[in-house]
Amino acid sequence: MLSSFTDLTTSFICCYLSLIIQSIHFLSLHPGGFLDEKFFALIIAGGRGERLRPLTDDIPKPMIPINGKPMLSYQVEWMRDQGVTDVVFLCGYLGERIRDYFGDGRKFGITAHYSFEDVPLGRGGAVRKGMSQVPADAGTVLVTNGDNVTDQRLAEMRSLHERNNALATIMLSPYMSQYGTVDTEEDGTVIRFVEKGRLPLWVNAGIYLFDRSLEQRLPEIGDHETTTFQEIASERRMSGLHSEAMWLTVDSQKDIAACEAKLAKAPTPDRL
Repeated sequence: MLSSFTDLTTSFICCYLSLIIQSIHFLSLHPGGFLDEKFFALIIAGGRGERLRPLTDDIPKPMIPINGKPMLSYQVEWMRDQGVTDVVFLCGYLGERIRDYFGDGRKFGITAHYSFEDVPLGRGGAVRKGMSQVPADAGTVLVTNGDNVTDQRLAEMRSLHERNNALATIMLSPYMSQYGTVDTEEDGTVIRFVEKGRLPLWVNAGIYLFDRSLEQRLPEIGDHETTTFQEIASERRMSGLHSEAMWLTVDSQKDIAACEAKLAKAPTPDRL
């Protein structure tokens, strides 16, 4: 009898601990909280991709296929797997191609919304216009450039954002040299060659968390990085997460090939 009671108690404790572990894991993957809580993301997707013509003659830059599916779909999957419920696509050049592909978003596990420009607004203006589709009480909003792919955990960014009471938090990635570098000793002796090595600098990865109130400080026409970011940085209300996560961006045909090779080797998104 005692043995049965002990076995039952042990089984109960194991189940209880398993539930706790699963809850912690869920919250780490879904910074928006529970599944019925709205978490909005805005994707800047109006780029023409002039340097990628003729690939972009009939599609906007973020819809360029990477290993057989649009680059934007990688972003949407990454967002969905970390708790984003609603995605607002900020459309410009050939934006209807984005709407034709994603539709209402249900097939991709999100609710899709669209913000179309009548005239070019610039990235900051596009974000400001798109913010009108985000509830006023949303709190924190994810904003991304539509031409990059990452596996950065949003929970890390949100933790820094909240800890610093920031108006905006940006993901920073290591700056990789475009050229091979050469290390020498003081007397000029060459000691090693480094192929496109890492430099002691960080770049803006185009992935942001914005406080919902930032809408009124965004330009109606123009770029947020040269206006709003400069202002809030001077007020010390901006944070930067130094990230070692995968970050890929596409600006040339060569970048497409590199991105395809990297993603072909990458683990599946469920590890996020």
